[in-house]
Amino acid sequence: MRRLGRPAMTIAAAVVAAGAMGVGVVTAGNRSNDERALRKTRSAPSRGVEGKVNALLSKMTLDEKLNQLTLLADWQATPDEARKPVGGVFSLTDPKKINDLQHVAVEESRLHIPILFAFDTIHGYRTIFPIPLGTASSFDPTVASDDHRIGAMESAAVGIKQIYSPMVDVSHEPRWGRSSEGSGEDPYLGAVMAAARVKAAQGSDYSAPDKVVTSVKHFAAYGQPEGGRDYNTTDMSEARLRNFYLPPFKAAIDAGADTAMCSFNAINGVPGCANSHTETNILKKEWGFDGFIEGDYTAVDELLRHGVAADGCDAARVALNAGTDMEMVSTHYRECGQQLVSSGAVSMARINDAVRRILRVKFRAGLFDHPYVDQAAANQVKPTDATRAVARPDAARSMVLLKNGNDALPLKDQSVALIGPFGNDKHNMLGPWWGMGDEADAVSVLTGLTDAGVNVTPTEGCHMEDQELYDPAKECPTVDTAGVTAAVAGAQQIVVALGETRSQSGEAEVRSNIELPGKQQELLNTVVDEAKGKPVTVVLFNGRPLDLTKVADKADAILEAWFPGIEAGHSIADVLTGKVNPGGKLPVSFPRSVGQVPIYYNHEPTGRPCDPGIRWNSRYRDIKSCSPLYPFGFGLSYSKFTVTDLTLSSHTLSRRGGSITVTAKVNNAPAGPDGDDVAQLYIHDPVASISQPVRRLRGFERVTVSAGQSTTVTWHLDRNDVGFYDNSGHFVVEPGTIEVYVGDSSDADMKDTFTVQ
Repeated sequence: MRRLGRPAMTIAAAVVAAGAMGVGVVTAGNRSNDERALRKTRSAPSRGVEGKVNALLSKMTLDEKLNQLTLLADWQATPDEARKPVGGVFSLTDPKKINDLQHVAVEESRLHIPILFAFDTIHGYRTIFPIPLGTASSFDPTVASDDHRIGAMESAAVGIKQIYSPMVDVSHEPRWGRSSEGSGEDPYLGAVMAAARVKAAQGSDYSAPDKVVTSVKHFAAYGQPEGGRDYNTTDMSEARLRNFYLPPFKAAIDAGADTAMCSFNAINGVPGCANSHTETNILKKEWGFDGFIEGDYTAVDELLRHGVAADGCDAARVALNAGTDMEMVSTHYRECGQQLVSSGAVSMARINDAVRRILRVKFRAGLFDHPYVDQAAANQVKPTDATRAVARPDAARSMVLLKNGNDALPLKDQSVALIGPFGNDKHNMLGPWWGMGDEADAVSVLTGLTDAGVNVTPTEGCHMEDQELYDPAKECPTVDTAGVTAAVAGAQQIVVALGETRSQSGEAEVRSNIELPGKQQELLNTVVDEAKGKPVTVVLFNGRPLDLTKVADKADAILEAWFPGIEAGHSIADVLTGKVNPGGKLPVSFPRSVGQVPIYYNHEPTGRPCDPGIRWNSRYRDIKSCSPLYPFGFGLSYSKFTVTDLTLSSHTLSRRGGSITVTAKVNNAPAGPDGDDVAQLYIHDPVASISQPVRRLRGFERVTVSAGQSTTVTWHLDRNDVGFYDNSGHFVVEPGTIEVYVGDSSDADMKDTFTVQ
């Protein structure tokens, strides 16, 4: 059984987004037929919109135009602001207040222009799905589609017509808390998930009552800040920017994303919201983006602290001329616009361009025809049996089995000790950016196991308090040894629920130590000592890769659950009891210690590659390995899989066109259950004008294979897959040998080659 729409991938992926429709995703090189078709489809709902935009723009005063460039937070939104009206309001979720402000804007403003209401629907609005990093672990774009299809439906029902999602920042930084919001370290996987989310949330026409316009963020390279510190500077070559960090943005734009959010960070000394190279030259001109770019929270005002603007008016000048169309929270555009235009610092043509882009999106969103929300229906928005029925298997599908020794899993005995601060926890199951999720809707691990018929003896072991400001005294400060002893004594197997609180991942939640917080490791050590050989399974809740070296030394089994959402307990119980056979894979590498960071599979080679047995090479003296603890693409199953029979349809590929078909078999051993594996295709260009990564993911497919059976997986490689961007921003396809690797992790060693001619 295959869940992907098609394994043949133009350059990033073919995704299942809306229904069963496969969409080609293009991230580099010449535009394919798929992309041209997608562009045509995307613009179809806009016929007649340009005439309406131009007619409205011709009637607007400069003040009215500047108000359209203004984006206010919920606490700033008043009837007076609606009467102007402002262009947008974000984080307002009360449908009555949304309606009230919209009535003022439409009925009391001179030109009756509606407001665009926006919200951070990151992994669900009321029905909360796994965090995006968890969804990426599914290696299944239908999981991302489910998340944003339901999130869009629930958001739109209360009057929200724009979501600040997907976040597509590639990151090699586990210290960075916003790792939780992205799809990990690989641009290819990130592109697949980005396109799936956009297509699911927007559909073919986001004026539909259950659809929204997406805002892809944060443009660009926000996921690689110096030292992993949020909002910090980023410095990289043009080639690295285009090959690693821009592909998911390109995929989202090609999938139809009509708005984008510029980033807080500086790129090579130029802040994201002041960067004409990324915003205007690449996004708007090179990629043909005709929607609008909004700044992030006070990001325009922060240009002063970046040192690229002298005052608020100067910040407005810099940001507008760079391509930032709408200013969030700060109001320098509105306050300084008249002066900037009259002095010639900002042209009227640029103001008109920004307003035109905003109006275009509002018309496409159907706001002029249907500005109001049905409050009675909006008040009924909540998780339902139908949405839970989607969230539960998707959460289980997103979990990764990292270790399984001592015959620990699936659980063999119905007498289980459940120990740890997250065992009877609902609050943290929702993870960071939990939308309007209610912890009362969440299912704890205790409830999930109990509902599954397991006889559970719970004890907290130590307490983890969710806190906005860090206080180590509230992070598992003491271990309840007596409670652990009592719980273990009457059980045959032990499950230990450990990890981070939901406020320890996400925006601004940077950690210099990525081991288990507080004394949770001490708690685990105590459990193992008391278990005296009974199987001990650790279930992890976290929004970033952790240093699990000490955990792996102690636990028999480790299940990476991430933050699974409202159906957390049920989905975890499904996996622990064997009702669901885990099949997720890691979208990020897990280091052996924070000192290894950054460590990622698709790194460039060096003249002295790591070898622990040789002194004069690129290695850490105190780590006796060159590899991460768990590599990208890794994940175990209750089945025993092998990937065999790599075959290429040809051993030559033209630089001018054509493709090579790659096939392989995924085999499930007879002595186990039916299960899922993710076949993965990597390439390497060993000789190029610019040193190429040692591996690059160019295809994957998650397949279900019955015990004792096999299935064939097929991919297609073309010139776009083997090409790369150089430091002049040119896409090049060079002649030479390409190595092909296929397996079920980035350590795949089955190899063949072909020649690009």
